[in-house]
Amino acid sequence: MLDIKLLRKDPKTLETKLKTKDPDIHVESLLVLDEKIRQVIGELEQLQAKRNSLSKEIGERKRRGEDVAGVMQEVTGLGDKVAQLNHLRTELEKELTHKLAALPNIPCEEAKVSLDPKENVCIKTWGEKREFDFPFKNHVELNEKLKLFDFKRAAKTSGSGWPAYCNMGARLEWALINYMLDIHIENGFEMWMPPHLIRPETMYASGQLPKFEHQLFKIKDDDYHLYLIPTSETVLNGLHIDEIFSAEELPKRYAAYTPCFRREAGAAGSQERGLIRMHQFNKVEMFAFTTPEQSETMFQQMVQSAETILQGLNIHYRNMLLVTGDMSFAAMKTIDVEVWLPGQNRYYEVSSISNCGDFQSRRSMTRYKHGEGKPEFVYTLNGSGLATSRLMVALLENNQRPDGSVELPLVLHKYLNGVKELCPRF
Repeated sequence: MLDIKLLRKDPKTLETKLKTKDPDIHVESLLVLDEKIRQVIGELEQLQAKRNSLSKEIGERKRRGEDVAGVMQEVTGLGDKVAQLNHLRTELEKELTHKLAALPNIPCEEAKVSLDPKENVCIKTWGEKREFDFPFKNHVELNEKLKLFDFKRAAKTSGSGWPAYCNMGARLEWALINYMLDIHIENGFEMWMPPHLIRPETMYASGQLPKFEHQLFKIKDDDYHLYLIPTSETVLNGLHIDEIFSAEELPKRYAAYTPCFRREAGAAGSQERGLIRMHQFNKVEMFAFTTPEQSETMFQQMVQSAETILQGLNIHYRNMLLVTGDMSFAAMKTIDVEVWLPGQNRYYEVSSISNCGDFQSRRSMTRYKHGEGKPEFVYTLNGSGLATSRLMVALLENNQRPDGSVELPLVLHKYLNGVKELCPRF
């Protein structure tokens, strides 16, 4: 959530910056609400001061033995007006908070101003696209003989869009998760295994609610009102709601593996079959709490940790600095790490690393302080490290052989009891 002081200080500049993310944003109604609230607060202060003055007068009159009935009636009337104005203030503040919660984070100056994702800026590439001297297959075609996942049987149990990994597919998925966690732990991240269902207020604190309500799976009955996490960013951010760190405790670096759940509107296109776009996918997430001064260094460390994984797997990738209009709701700066998928003939994101500044911590009231100083809001950062489904696709499609077998990267062998390749199962 944005600081209301920014709106009061320079609303035109703020609106201009926010429009680089969403051209439909207007802040005039927020200014009107904010002014109404301040007027109501001013009236309340005057009424309360008058009531206090009359209360003192009542005491003095009683001591002098004078009649106080008229003054008491006036105080009662003032009390009713105060109660009405307090109720109005509460309702106006709720409306203002709701409107503020709908505003995205302000993009950093470094981000290119554009609403077109095609204008994202490539800032780094590693490795080369593989050149094939045989007719290559996409991962769905490879799976016909490798039998790593079963979409038909998953559809029997859950409907379309849900994956079921089996045999070496399940083992390879688990190997990837363990390999990635090991890399992050080596890089100083503390491992967590958080809940997969969380409360609405926790989703709100991360910026998922109210904007993304329609994209979420949830449980709501007489006993529970919980959401399935779309990413463990939501629950990691919520671990320190209403807490104050000492400056010496920061930065805090967390890594967590969880399944993630997201509604995907409409049917996937022909280029997004199989594992490309699913309702459920596995992901290792990086998350950090920092001071403002530490945040850029942490951002680069998170990018590097994601890159280390891909370099170990020998997968060609590129880093894209996102334009303002392609950044997430909560982010002020984002780099997407994209891998080349031959079967789709395009790059796909496997990691998105974002610096959210104090946007999330204002919602979650997560702060830090130096010594006995005044608490300040922490900065939060998050990054996929990595999402496995598209990573699995990249491994299969880029390491395939003419006979349909797949060579496995050396770094995974120890997680697979020495298995070095995937062979067709007839």
